[in-house]
Amino acid sequence: MSDENLTAAEVAKTDAANGETAAKEATPSLEEELRQAELLAQEHHDAWLRAKAETENVRRRGAEDAEKARKFAVDKFAGELLAVKDSLEAALATGDAVSLDSLKSGVDLTLKQLAGVFEKNSITEVDPLGAKFDPNVHQAIGVIDGEGEPNTVASVLQKGYLLNDRVLRPALVMVTKVKET
Repeated sequence: MSDENLTAAEVAKTDAANGETAAKEATPSLEEELRQAELLAQEHHDAWLRAKAETENVRRRGAEDAEKARKFAVDKFAGELLAVKDSLEAALATGDAVSLDSLKSGVDLTLKQLAGVFEKNSITEVDPLGAKFDPNVHQAIGVIDGEGEPNTVASVLQKGYLLNDRVLRPALVMVTKVKET
């Protein structure tokens, strides 16, 4: 049949069929849209898994770094103490021929060496003789009668130490008591 012999209804029907085909080609089918959405969802899922794995790796590395820092925090301090130990061993290795004065001199130098190590590492001595009793840095062992103001450190049984202004060991002290009238 030729186009001339078609009726108007047939022409309209053919045009409508051609329009549907063109519309189908212009807009994707539901199956195609679903496939595209699934691909996009898979991409997002993969990105999420990678981000989750990276976060876990960062957390694990942070925990390992913190453990190493804790484990080796005293590395420098320990290395400096080795020189003090070497000095003490050298003093003991000299034998019986050492005079008391030279031994005392050697121990005094070793003590100065140890004090230098403490100073480098922010360890300070607490020697509170005559100071007001402070329970934050002193530990009272007993109370004694004494002259002066009550609650004052009368004697120090053992020095205390601070590490960066935090109590490493409290000073053991005897404190004067309030005079009874």
